[in-house]
Amino acid sequence: MKNVMIVIISVIVFLLFYLLQVNFFNWFTIAGVSPNLFVILVLFLGLFAGKRLGIPMGIFLGICLDFFIGKKIGISGIMLGIIGGMAGILDKNFSKDSRITLILMTIGVTVTYELGVYILNHLIIATNFELMAFIKILLIEVIYNVIITIILYPILQKAGYYIEDAFRGNQILTRYF
Repeated sequence: MKNVMIVIISVIVFLLFYLLQVNFFNWFTIAGVSPNLFVILVLFLGLFAGKRLGIPMGIFLGICLDFFIGKKIGISGIMLGIIGGMAGILDKNFSKDSRITLILMTIGVTVTYELGVYILNHLIIATNFELMAFIKILLIEVIYNVIITIILYPILQKAGYYIEDAFRGNQILTRYF
């Protein structure tokens, strides 16, 4: 029952992030680029709940995102599913208590997501290949995502440990021994 409530709350947080992304951050863009809150959300879900929740929630939230604003259904779902899986792997190899490590994780998953979406859009939709414009947008989005992660870190960490306790229980310490 606790796990079901966490999934429902995660969907509600997704809707809240969607409203923030569409309404609030459209006013505060840097060179026309806004942060990608969904990458941050799936990263935290994967870090604290593991691949078992990170991958399905990434796919589900990505498909919902594609229905709302995407050109092709499935591209964001694939990439957010990959981000959820990466977060589960990163959790086993790195500490999520260090802000520096979390910033590096945010940079890595943001670059992975944007590079994957760019390549898939180029292959499926046959968009023009503009490398300099892509790098400029990528750098601005990475910086923006890092700033948002630093701001939201205390809240997401507190909620994350609750999620980790619900999904992993007493198995947390056994993975180190």
